[in-house]
Amino acid sequence: MKYKRILLKLSGESLMGDGLYGISSDMLTTYCKQIKQVQEIGVEVAIVIGGGNIYRGLSGSAKGMDRVQGDYMGMLATMINSLALQGELERQGVKTTLYGGLKIEPFCESFSRKKAIDSLQEGKVVIIGGGTGNPFFTTDTASTLRAIEIKADVILKGTRVDGIYSADPEKDKNAKKYTSLSFDEALQKKLKVMDLTAFALCQENDLPIYVFDMNKEGNLMKVVEGQEIGTLVR
Repeated sequence: MKYKRILLKLSGESLMGDGLYGISSDMLTTYCKQIKQVQEIGVEVAIVIGGGNIYRGLSGSAKGMDRVQGDYMGMLATMINSLALQGELERQGVKTTLYGGLKIEPFCESFSRKKAIDSLQEGKVVIIGGGTGNPFFTTDTASTLRAIEIKADVILKGTRVDGIYSADPEKDKNAKKYTSLSFDEALQKKLKVMDLTAFALCQENDLPIYVFDMNKEGNLMKVVEGQEIGTLVR
C-alpha cells in the first residue's frame, strides 16, 4: 500500500454520469464501492467533492448574480453532494463523518482538524463539504487546505481523464500523457492541474497531487497500491 491517508477530490460533474445535471445513482454507487474497497484494506479516506452538477458560483456571477451570493449557493451544492456520498457509503456499510466549512445543523458540524483526524483513525470515511466556508475559493483550494490540515499523504484527484496531458486528449489525438511532473514543470507548461491558489498551497507544503480516471472501476485501488495509471505531480 503506497498511501496510508488520502484526500480524494471529486468533481461534482463526475456524479452526473451521462446526465446533464444532478446525481446519477449508478455513478454514486460505483464511486462509493471503490471508496469502500480501499477503506477496507486500511486506507484512511477523506473526501472533498465539488458542486458543479448542481450550481457553480462563478458561472452564476458571469450571468449577473452577485459573486459572493453565488459562491454560497455553490457551497450548499457541495453539501448536497456530500450528503449523497454519505448516504450511499452508509448504505454500503461504511461508517462516515460529515464536516463542513459551514456549520449546518442538524446534520453537519463545522470542520475540526482534530475531530477529522480522530474520525480517520477510528476507521471512518471523513467527508468535508461546504468548501472553505468562504467565497472566492474553489473546492480545489478547499481540498488542498483540508489535505494539509489532516496531514494526508497525497491528494488523489479523480477525473474522467486518465492523467495530465500536454493538450486536451478529447480534442487533440497527438496530446502527450505525462506519468510524472514537478510543480515547476506543470507551471512552465501551463497545465491546468488545479487552480493556482490550490496549486501554490500544494507546492509550498510538498503535498503531491495524483490525477487519475476515477470513472473506471478499480482504479482507486490501483492508485493506493502504487500502480502507475495516472499522473503524479510533486
